Amino acid sequence: MRAEILVQGQATRADALVLTAPISFWGGVNPKTGLIADVRHPQHGVSITGKVLCLPGTIGSSSAAAVLLELVSAGLAPAAIVLHEPDAILLLGLIVAQEMGHATPMALRMDRGDFAGFVERELCISTDGSISVI
Repeated sequence: MRAEILVQGQATRADALVLTAPISFWGGVNPKTGLIADVRHPQHGVSITGKVLCLPGTIGSSSAAAVLLELVSAGLAPAAIVLHEPDAILLLGLIVAQEMGHATPMALRMDRGDFAGFVERELCISTDGSISVI
């Protein structure tokens, strides 16, 4: 299957982490550990580092870009981000990371109905937006 590319980035092969609820990166993800920090989130304590992070939605904050930039620069970012709906603020963090010379994860858009097939699976994502379940 092919996803819409929102921000070009590195091709990857990694385990999928399909979140069951929207998340705010500001206060919801610890930029020093890569763990989901929001105690109300169903996946509290789970690491997003190195995963294909499938987001059913985001909870907006103008600081989300800064948190994602911190994750990228610390080597704690997801391997790729798959969004149901584009989040311009979050994506800005990847664009700034690229401008700073960091290798960045790719950001893609897919319907969240497709996420069910990714649960507990390894995904291969190509630079053209092709996603294969391994």
